[in-house]
Amino acid sequence: MITVIDYGAGNVRSVLKALQAVGAPAAVTNRPEDVVAADSVVLPGVGAFADCMASLRREGLIAAIQQVVREGRPFLGICVGMQVLFEEGEEMGVHAGLGVLPGRAVRFPRQLAVRGLKVPHTGWNQIQPLQPCMLLHGLPRGAWVYFNHAYHCAASAEDTVAVTEHGVPFASVVQRGNIYGLQFHPEKSQQVGLRVLRNFVEHSQ
Repeated sequence: MITVIDYGAGNVRSVLKALQAVGAPAAVTNRPEDVVAADSVVLPGVGAFADCMASLRREGLIAAIQQVVREGRPFLGICVGMQVLFEEGEEMGVHAGLGVLPGRAVRFPRQLAVRGLKVPHTGWNQIQPLQPCMLLHGLPRGAWVYFNHAYHCAASAEDTVAVTEHGVPFASVVQRGNIYGLQFHPEKSQQVGLRVLRNFVEHSQ
């Protein structure tokens, strides 16, 4: 069973439908005991870093997530759900994240506007693999996926699986052991996104 965490601010239903579309047995929960019992976990994300962490804390989910990660079960964070895997986020002040990956979520440089690049970075862009990762199995190099974010993760080089260019290169896919993160929205990325989710599901079985 793949458990999708509902903390009151994520794109939960769309992610659930996408997982079901690739044949995954998936269920939504906001109960820590369900997360702890899950075979694998998906943390969707929409909104601000601080709000996401506050919701996870309010629902008592932080310790449950950290236990799943510590025990080596597959864990996938999407967009803000990826960003909170890191130690800190700089959105609306500096806020502590889950701390399961080293690094922080930082804002795109403000000078991008001078170059005609909009922030938030919204729409279709390409991912360029840097190292092998099962999430990207079967994808063409430079696959197009859908983004919507003003902050990105300053991840370590060893954890950065793929990058995307938006004025500056940023980590669009990360992995450390059983922990995976996608800055883009696979549930909005059509066939490419479904392939990424299918890869996660097959790896989780």
